[in-house]
Amino acid sequence: MRILLSILLVLLFVPDWSGEPRLPLLPDAAAFRVEQVALVGRDPARIKLGGLTYLGGVALHGPGPAFGGFSAMMVEGEWFTLLSDGGNIVSFAMGGDWTPRTVRFAAVPAGPGRGWHKRERDSESLTRDPATGQLWVGFERANEIWRYAPGFAAAQAHAAPPAMAKWSSNGGAEAMVRLRDGRFVVLAEDRKGSAKGTVRGLAFNGDPVKAPRHGFTFSYRPPRGFKPTDMAELPDGRIAIVNRRFAVSSAFTAALTLVPRAAIRPRAVVTGREVARFEPPVRHDNFEALAVVREGRDTILWIASDDNQWPVQRSLLLKFRLDI
Repeated sequence: MRILLSILLVLLFVPDWSGEPRLPLLPDAAAFRVEQVALVGRDPARIKLGGLTYLGGVALHGPGPAFGGFSAMMVEGEWFTLLSDGGNIVSFAMGGDWTPRTVRFAAVPAGPGRGWHKRERDSESLTRDPATGQLWVGFERANEIWRYAPGFAAAQAHAAPPAMAKWSSNGGAEAMVRLRDGRFVVLAEDRKGSAKGTVRGLAFNGDPVKAPRHGFTFSYRPPRGFKPTDMAELPDGRIAIVNRRFAVSSAFTAALTLVPRAAIRPRAVVTGREVARFEPPVRHDNFEALAVVREGRDTILWIASDDNQWPVQRSLLLKFRLDI
């Protein structure tokens, strides 16, 4: 009888339990260490990469299996917010000494499902309204977009845009940006566009949670063999896109492209201008997160990698100046 009661209690109080381990969560003690890295390990003096200048970077080493997997991020001055593809949030301040301070661990307060499995918190994209502080997160598998109060204090609303309904479970809203004019742009990772070698893009006239049917489709052509993983608007209105490729011979490589904002029109096929490629001997990994800030007159790009919680990969956070 005691065994039967124990089983019943588990079924009653453990949400969606099916024998699959729970999604790992970050520990209460928020701390991690960093290790500075060069752009080219065998040539630390090299700092030029296409249209970029390398300004430094670090590998992040954190506690437990929940740390890492960073798929999106925001940078505001010296404050960083990294979002994992399991809904975990790592935020911290970091200046020119490359030392993280005021480290905080958290998790998105709500999302698709109950959050017991990774597929219910597969957060792949993140954008923000600087005026209100509101945040939007794109979730793969569910093909939903959720809006949160500033600082992820609470979930406000969510929607499943009909145009995303048939996107594959592992190729959904991989990249998303809120433009300064209030429009939103979303790129699929796998959903094919209207032309060979393209992926589907969506442009929403406003908040996609509030008006998920108002907008248009277009197609984005990444460099051959690559798929988009994140994007951000530059101060001049162009859109920077990080594209990722995997091959057995070279593992993960990446390419950075720039797209004129005016090129995104209904049913257009948009091709980005490649300005940098991350491949051997340059440091390369599964780059999935991009943020843009201004430092004086300089346009700064921060790029972070998703280590997939695999020991052979690293959580990298790299800083570049855009020179073109």
